[in-house]
Parts: sequence; C-alpha cells; structure tokens
Amino acid sequence: MYNYIKRIARTIIPKSFLFKNELFFRQFYALFYIGTRHQCNICGKKLRSFVGGVYGGELCPSCGSLPKSRRLWDLLKDANIKGEVLHFSPSRCLYRKFKKMKHLNYISSVYDGDFLGDEKFDITGIAVGDDKFDFIICYHVLEHIIDDQKAISELYRVLKPEGRIFIQTPFKDGEIYEDSNITSSEMRKKHFGQEDHVRVYSVNGLVDRLEAEKFKVTVLNFEACNEDFRLGFESPENVLIVKK
Repeated sequence: MYNYIKRIARTIIPKSFLFKNELFFRQFYALFYIGTRHQCNICGKKLRSFVGGVYGGELCPSCGSLPKSRRLWDLLKDANIKGEVLHFSPSRCLYRKFKKMKHLNYISSVYDGDFLGDEKFDITGIAVGDDKFDFIICYHVLEHIIDDQKAISELYRVLKPEGRIFIQTPFKDGEIYEDSNITSSEMRKKHFGQEDHVRVYSVNGLVDRLEAEKFKVTVLNFEACNEDFRLGFESPENVLIVKK
C-alpha cells in the first residue's frame, strides 16, 4: 500500500513540492500507525508498527526513516559531533535533523534526486581544501564508486587530523566481490544486489582498503537484542568508525 501511494503521489505531485512538504503529507498517513509497540528514535513517534518491506526494511510512516538511518542516529546522538560535517547522500529524515543543529556547519552532498543536498561533490575529487572536515558520514556510497581507493584517498585528504568517518555498505562474508567486466544494470543487480552497485564488500576487505590509506578503523558489530523490535533495527549489522 505504501509503495502504491508513493507512486501515485510522485505521478501527480512535482518532486520538489513533495519533498518540501513531505512531513505534512506523512502526518496523515501516519495516523493509521499510531500505537505503543514501536518508536522511531529519529522523530520520536510511537507506532503500532513500522511499514514493512519498503526498500527491504521497516520504514517509519511519520518521518520516512529506515533501519540503517535509525541505527546511525542512535550512534551519532552520543558521538559528540561538532564543527565541520560532511554527509554524503543523507536520508531526508537525518538531513532535517542535522540542519536544525546550529552548532554544526553541516554540508550534505547529493548522489541523485531522491536526496536533499547542498553540494554535489564527486567523492573521487572532493572540491574542498585539505583537512576540512571534523566529521564525515559516508553511508551506502562506496559500493557505487568504481575507483573506491581514490574515493578513500580523498576522504583521508579532506578529514582533519583526529577527525572521524562513519562508514557502512552492504557486507558479505569472505572476500570483496567485484568484477570490472560487469557493467550492465541487469548484471550488476544480479551480481551485486542493485543496478548501480559495482561490488559487494566484506568487512575485512573494506577495512584493508581503508588501512591501506593509513586510516585507523574500529568495527562495531551489532547483534540481535530486545531493542531491535521496539526501534526497528536490523541485526546483525556492522558500522565502521574510521579515524585519521
């Protein structure tokens, strides 16, 4: 039902107007989900259920958050974020949260038209000076980048000494799976899980590539717990905290 309503809305309402007024439209749809079994930790709304099966995860009907964004926010709210922040392809719910934080100079970089952004940086050639950012969020980006080692090098260049990056991609067991001969959308979806993905990382494989650039990497592993049900988290899940 959610996907059907979304398709209809996008057919009859201009995207710019829809994004600008998204929370207004969502408040009516969210009325059908009022309850106490769940709670979105981003918008704070209590729900009888999340919207299941949207983009492979449970979506908050009130703010549109997905499990990966809720987990990320759970980490970021205690991370003492300050100063210059760069966020690649932020979810709209997190973009709105960060834009309200007056103590941050928050810059978002868009990947495509479904994101809200201030800039459109090429991650393999970020158009800023060295040692610019205190904090970078690079969530579900590197799996789209053909020359990921160049992107990692750029992240190192623009991060301040002692700065931090939160990184996540889809992960698999074993080794990184990539093949430069796989170029069509259909074959990329078959091999990498999505039409615009160019590889599937393993946790250890991505750590190796980051450490090759002299990053220091901490891997956070999240196993299933009681809070997963209430907050709509997905487990197991891995997040990489990267320091310069």
